[in-house]
Amino acid sequence: MTIQEILNTSDHRPWKIPPEGWKFYQEWNNTIFLHWQVELNELKKFVPQELEIDLFDGKPWISVVAFTMEKIRPKNLPSFPPISDFDEINIRTYVKSNSKTGVYFLSIEGGKSLSCKIAKGMSELPYRFSKMERTENEYSSTNSEFNDYLRLGFKIGEKINEKEELDKWLTERYALFQDTDKSINAFEIHHLEWEINEIELQKLEFNYPRFKNLIKGKPDKVQYSDGVQVVAWGKHSAEKTGYNKT
Repeated sequence: MTIQEILNTSDHRPWKIPPEGWKFYQEWNNTIFLHWQVELNELKKFVPQELEIDLFDGKPWISVVAFTMEKIRPKNLPSFPPISDFDEINIRTYVKSNSKTGVYFLSIEGGKSLSCKIAKGMSELPYRFSKMERTENEYSSTNSEFNDYLRLGFKIGEKINEKEELDKWLTERYALFQDTDKSINAFEIHHLEWEINEIELQKLEFNYPRFKNLIKGKPDKVQYSDGVQVVAWGKHSAEKTGYNKT
């Protein structure tokens, strides 16, 4: 689908597409979603106080999203696969800011060192490099510096034709909010509605020591998607004041 066709399809969005021109194109392909319902007081330790934690039926959620980033590029330049294509894992939660709902990354990793450096420099997102490997039914990541690892074995199931409200709440997010030492950055994005499939987890090994009190046990919900084509706008920054430390 062309970018213009994607931009012309917007009835599923909770607010209008930004009036200014978009800045980046990218694809989030072969995406595995692992979702946990978590404790609010524990989650608050990781989220800046400028952002309100979004709740579903009174409960917050954390998601581990493992996918392959492809064809990422600025608006007027072609993609360059040695840099623009890489595996990525992010750990995110769901937040609100100025009446808009979006995601906030607790962790974001890429499978190519140079790609992480460029992405971090351009976006200020907290990218770091981890060694990743992916096959048709397996996904693995290791980071010796943080003692983090993820091992997934899975089987993709049937397409979900009638999504539940929670399915949409966890996936249909059109803004990203991320903090630096001094600011909260906001990014607008747009894509078609995620088409999701069932997925059977045949192996799950998850070890991120700094989140051991937050993410526990098996996921409460899992999903798979072939992916989406994404357009993104430039960042908007606001001064940061502190954290919700407890």
